[in-house]
Amino acid sequence: MSAFVGALSEAWAELRHHKLRVLLSLIGIAVSVGAIAAVLALGDYMRQSTVEQSDRYGGREATVAISVYRTDGAVVDWDAFDTAVRSAADRFDLEYVTRRTDQLGTGVTVQMQDYVRPVMTRLADADYAVIHRTALLAGRWFDDADSDWLAPPAVVSESLWHALGSPSLDTTAAAGPSPTLELTGVLAGTYRIVGVTPAEWQGDTQKVVTLMPDTYLDRAEALGEGDVLNWEVWVSEDAVDAIGPELAAQLRAAAGPGTEVTVSRSDWGSRPETQQSAQMFEMITGLIAGLVLLLGGLGLVNIQLVAMRQRIREIGVRRSFGATGGRIFTTVLLENVVATAVAGVVGIALAIVTMRVLFAWEVLTPLQENPAFPLRAALIALGAAVGIGAIAGFLPALAAVRAKVIDALRF
Repeated sequence: MSAFVGALSEAWAELRHHKLRVLLSLIGIAVSVGAIAAVLALGDYMRQSTVEQSDRYGGREATVAISVYRTDGAVVDWDAFDTAVRSAADRFDLEYVTRRTDQLGTGVTVQMQDYVRPVMTRLADADYAVIHRTALLAGRWFDDADSDWLAPPAVVSESLWHALGSPSLDTTAAAGPSPTLELTGVLAGTYRIVGVTPAEWQGDTQKVVTLMPDTYLDRAEALGEGDVLNWEVWVSEDAVDAIGPELAAQLRAAAGPGTEVTVSRSDWGSRPETQQSAQMFEMITGLIAGLVLLLGGLGLVNIQLVAMRQRIREIGVRRSFGATGGRIFTTVLLENVVATAVAGVVGIALAIVTMRVLFAWEVLTPLQENPAFPLRAALIALGAAVGIGAIAGFLPALAAVRAKVIDALRF
């Protein structure tokens, strides 16, 4: 152990002495290592971004979608089926269950200051925001306590919020009363605005009001013709294959004859091809960074081979004082390994700073769960740096060992 530490210390001293000679190659290696680390970190970011975007449409991984309809043309008993779904979820210890309707066919209008505006109406429960990672521009999503309010809660789209004058959703006493919304038609009444969903794309002008299903059924008493409710249950990824068939069987039994129940996964996890773009990006950019790292290593090999010819006298003197061939080989090899390891640490630090700057300047869109700089990226990048150092140091170390003492002293 002491011999290794001594060789390492000697290699560091030699590196400090010849720092200008290898500086240019080490800069290239540091940049390449930083690129490898940044590529791996960006790959994690792209995966998380894809996951969150997919979750907003299909639900988190292992979301089970449930739909029901009558085969005999009769009307579905929505309340009874909702009770069956929640009872089954309780039996399987599933915490998050939501009903949803993406667009009601029932005409709903909003009373503005001087005219009435038609709006799109959606239905969703409190757990919808968890299952779909719903991001809000202002305010909050529904919660279970909202059902006790005299003025039912409503979540509006950004476009409708601006049309209403962008009222503050501050709930403190100093801010005054909460903003309200007047609906006409079958849902006529006053609703309390609790949240605002951001525009789904640039230029999105859709006017949307999202209500809780119980609110709609209390006001309208029944779904309109052609309107349906769907259910979603968030199941753990490990248990979905076992729970899914049993859940479907129990719901079909509870629904009875004349009713068709469909149970299927709606999340991105059931379609692994959604991750292929991020993997392809990581592979291509990783190969490019690896080629740059290899070129930097070749430059270091050339510099070290030339340097060995200039250090022949030094090596001869050391051999004449008893330095073994193994010690010479280890010292020269470690010079390169230590140099590239230091360059690797600098490159990793550069990659971390770059990622932080990209988030600070909002070049990368902040996510709900921004991934930390991955440890695997740092370890892989540092391992690549040490590996290229060992490869770059092998040939110069071999040349140093093969130099004869008498020839070295005559040089």
